[in-house]
Amino acid sequence: MRPTDISDPTYFHKVVDCQWACPAHTPVPEYIRLIAQGRYDEAYMVNWVSNVFPGVLGRTCDRPCEPACRRGRVEEKNAAKPEPVAICRLKRVAADHKGDEVRAMIPRPAARNGKKVACVGAGPASLTVARDLASQGYAVTVFDGEKKAGGFIRTQIPRFRLPESVIDEECGYILGLGVEFRAGERVDSMKALLGQGYDAVFVGCGAPRGRDLDVDGRQEAAADIHIGIDWLASVSFGHVTSVKRRVIVLGGGNTAMDCCRSARRLGADDVKVVVRSGFDEMKASPWEKEDAQHEGIPILNFHVPKAFLHEGGKLTGMRFEIVRAEYDARGRRKLVPSGQPDVELACDEVLVAVGQENAFPWIERDCGLEFDEWGLPKLDAQTFRSTLPQVYFGGDAAFGPKNIITAVAHGHEAAVSIDRYLHGEDVARRPQPHVSQVSQKMGIHEWSYHNAPSNDLRNKVPWAAAAKALASIKVEVELGFDVATAIKEAERCLNCDVQTVFTDKACIECDACVDICPMDCISFTAPAAEAELRGQLKAPALNATQALYVSGALKTTRVMVKDEDVCLHCGLCAERCPTGAWDMQKFLLMTTKAGPMCRDRESSSKFVGASS
Repeated sequence: MRPTDISDPTYFHKVVDCQWACPAHTPVPEYIRLIAQGRYDEAYMVNWVSNVFPGVLGRTCDRPCEPACRRGRVEEKNAAKPEPVAICRLKRVAADHKGDEVRAMIPRPAARNGKKVACVGAGPASLTVARDLASQGYAVTVFDGEKKAGGFIRTQIPRFRLPESVIDEECGYILGLGVEFRAGERVDSMKALLGQGYDAVFVGCGAPRGRDLDVDGRQEAAADIHIGIDWLASVSFGHVTSVKRRVIVLGGGNTAMDCCRSARRLGADDVKVVVRSGFDEMKASPWEKEDAQHEGIPILNFHVPKAFLHEGGKLTGMRFEIVRAEYDARGRRKLVPSGQPDVELACDEVLVAVGQENAFPWIERDCGLEFDEWGLPKLDAQTFRSTLPQVYFGGDAAFGPKNIITAVAHGHEAAVSIDRYLHGEDVARRPQPHVSQVSQKMGIHEWSYHNAPSNDLRNKVPWAAAAKALASIKVEVELGFDVATAIKEAERCLNCDVQTVFTDKACIECDACVDICPMDCISFTAPAAEAELRGQLKAPALNATQALYVSGALKTTRVMVKDEDVCLHCGLCAERCPTGAWDMQKFLLMTTKAGPMCRDRESSSKFVGASS
């Protein structure tokens, strides 16, 4: 196995598990350290640069970073349930405790450059594009059919999870960059939009159509059956203020969880979630399911809807077939009848939350944009460019429904593409990230960061009293960490971005680092192919998705091999090393956004495009 090339930014980026897993590649340990130091403004801005909506995401993110967190796999085995750092809720801490100085820290936009960009939809993807391009001098116009910006952040996430004031604030930071917001102006023709002289168009209109359920009785009982995302929007805008007593929610995603919890607050005292899959296979985030159950909402799985029951046009219940899961040799699941009798559940109202799909009725099929067999635009997955070179897509409108942080990541990449396109550069050529790597050595055995791992278990986020929370749909349920708890939780972070860097020429092979390592992740062994090497280490390296750190040949011809997967970044190897062969170096990676740094240095700065 060849020595590891640690000059490749991807190598150490992947060691920072949380940042690697985040679609927007937010430098998580960096902002958590700032929170621990009480530097909330700086922590907020680290987030704002990467994920644009720290206050929103601190409450609603799907948290792909947390399952990746190293803490969840190296915590003491005797812990009841090894749990990751509460990364998402610490993000909220930065948003909740920041000061007014943040407004002064937001960069002022550059002088207008004469180029115009249109964004269709005011959701997270479009607003990210607007933020990135407006700051670089582009005249950005955002079109949306609603009165306020935010897209599905505003219309589909209930106020008990996300207060409207947070949405207003963070959308306001973007619109304050000089973005023109055309509220209540829905684009109904791509051809007409392209004819208005925009140099580029970004489509971030989401996946606005909820899937229906066509089973017996659907038409006859239609008055009491509602599409989940439309119903949530009606609740958000105040058009729906109550529900009937008994409600069934169909579906196993996060939308279904929002529907059932909203119905509970609007007066239903008998709310059930019914899903055709198994509980563990539901698409809803684990914490969303837990929150629903915490509020007394049962989730019935392996129930396939067969019919809506009704009398005289009035919904009375639903009939379900009970199924079970079978798996073939490849692990593919199939739902088959269990042989049990059908089940009938009484209800007065049904909310259908079985999925969302894209709808582009406003895009003429002869305008040059091509669509695939599923009705999605044909796009380059890296650049988000459509078959029209000046048109880009992102968020749910690109590849179907995902989540807010994915939409933000799409927006960043599309903004880079638009910026490069309008400078006449190859859109497929992507900019390298900004990377720095600095030694943290402050003395012989001292480091500029606190490197003793905390043994504390994950701290719980306090909730509002149940009686108060369930009495109103506008009372925020989660209260967020106070300062003392936030610091305790921040100290659970293992500083995975402070990398152990090995210099083979300085090593005397004394094995002091092997002896001191609490995770047995360092070995000195004979060189071999990777598969063989993984098995001959002091503790076999079982996670093949995480690369090994392999040195060059040492004086004895052995090599140093470190299993990055379980390293605590505690620095004991560097403290014990008598020759300084080990060093602790802080690695910071920031993805390159639209602007001069995303362009080729040798290229001309002149623009290309339709307008002057």
